[in-house]
Amino acid sequence: MSKPYTFPPGFIWGSATAAYQIEGSPLADGAGPSIWQRFAHTPGRMLNGDTGDVACDHYNRWREDVALMKQLGLQAYRFSISWSRVLPEGRGRINHKGLDFYERLVDGLLENGIQPVATLFHWDLPAALDDRGGWLNPDIADWFAEYAALMYQRLDGRVRRWATLNEPWVVTDGGYLHGALAPGHRNRFEAPIASHHLLRSHGKAVQAYRANGKHEIGIVVNIEPKYPASDSPEDLAATKRADAYMNRQYLDPVFLGSYPDELREVFGEAWPDWPPADMDLIRQPIDFVGINYYTRNVTRHDASNWPLRAAPVKQPMHTYTETGWEVFPQGLTDTLLWVKQRYGNPRMFITENGAAFFDPPKAETDPSGARRVRDPLRASYLRGHLRAVHAAMGAGCDIGGYFVWSLLDNLEWSLGYSKRFGVIHVDFETQVRTPKDSARYYAKIVASHGAALEGGYD
Repeated sequence: MSKPYTFPPGFIWGSATAAYQIEGSPLADGAGPSIWQRFAHTPGRMLNGDTGDVACDHYNRWREDVALMKQLGLQAYRFSISWSRVLPEGRGRINHKGLDFYERLVDGLLENGIQPVATLFHWDLPAALDDRGGWLNPDIADWFAEYAALMYQRLDGRVRRWATLNEPWVVTDGGYLHGALAPGHRNRFEAPIASHHLLRSHGKAVQAYRANGKHEIGIVVNIEPKYPASDSPEDLAATKRADAYMNRQYLDPVFLGSYPDELREVFGEAWPDWPPADMDLIRQPIDFVGINYYTRNVTRHDASNWPLRAAPVKQPMHTYTETGWEVFPQGLTDTLLWVKQRYGNPRMFITENGAAFFDPPKAETDPSGARRVRDPLRASYLRGHLRAVHAAMGAGCDIGGYFVWSLLDNLEWSLGYSKRFGVIHVDFETQVRTPKDSARYYAKIVASHGAALEGGYD
């Protein structure tokens, strides 16, 4: 008799990272600067003045990192490609040394029995394209499709699963509306334009894949389910606005061909009318949707909170991560069931799920010299959320795999190296890697195909 938490055959266990967060050497071997290279070197933008110049030095240490994945028994690795590493000006001239890096990485993964899963854009737009308007320029859809076609041509024979964009909501909310992330704009009129051109670019990249690709392509979005703080009409309306803005703004166009009505209320005069042909472009058939889930949001009306007029309510006596996010596994089950109901049960992958808890800058060492990092809160987080995935599958959700965020402690964007999400600890002074207790627990889950979720994580 199988254990209650055993996952079905073919379910994929993996980990995920992003190029600027781990690679380091952002200008090496002819690469061009990205908006994150520029943002990180702008005084006052990054906590402690941190940059991705070294990060986890994955550009030079990728073989060691692949060996660690194999040691954990991982079956897949989701990584992102630095657009400006392969096309220093964003289009035109190819940097073959940059392409060669990703070829070597993919080959190394395959040699170790690990499926490569490639994300084309994880926030690091080439600075040269940002100088031409970036996501505000309608021509960027063609630029992105050209870049995508190059990567398909070089890697599609070995990469069987592609994602066009990672978390377009974060790109526009942080980069164009609130200014906390690259490129650092704060403009209510720019945000919906950037969002729309991101989605148009997704559509063009899918079309390019259908022309020559042989496997699967999809999009990755971050979903944060919204729960009303009360049954008052004001809180219910605020919750709908928050849900439309963060969740439905990207999935409705891809699956339904339209934007949520609430976005016009959110953006007011800044909300444009888009031509129907654009919506037809965005609504390309995809093979899967990647779901990144970290937390939920309990929402109340707040007239002063621009532009949503909605604000989160902290839940007393609940566990929160170092990033201030509530630990709420049920929200993942609810999210997956919501996608199933609203969009017709598309194929889903949990492409990111994880937590930042306090970990020391250096691993502890026992008398024998063995290193260890104890992180019971992260192990508990993984257990709870994988049980939530299992519950959603039991309710009929079509889920193909789970990728823990993140493989390595890394640069947490504008928060620098202050938050550690990795299941593998990185000593940023020495670049020594140490699998945390959560990594060993995740390895047990992978080896048992989920059965280890039945017991504790000690």
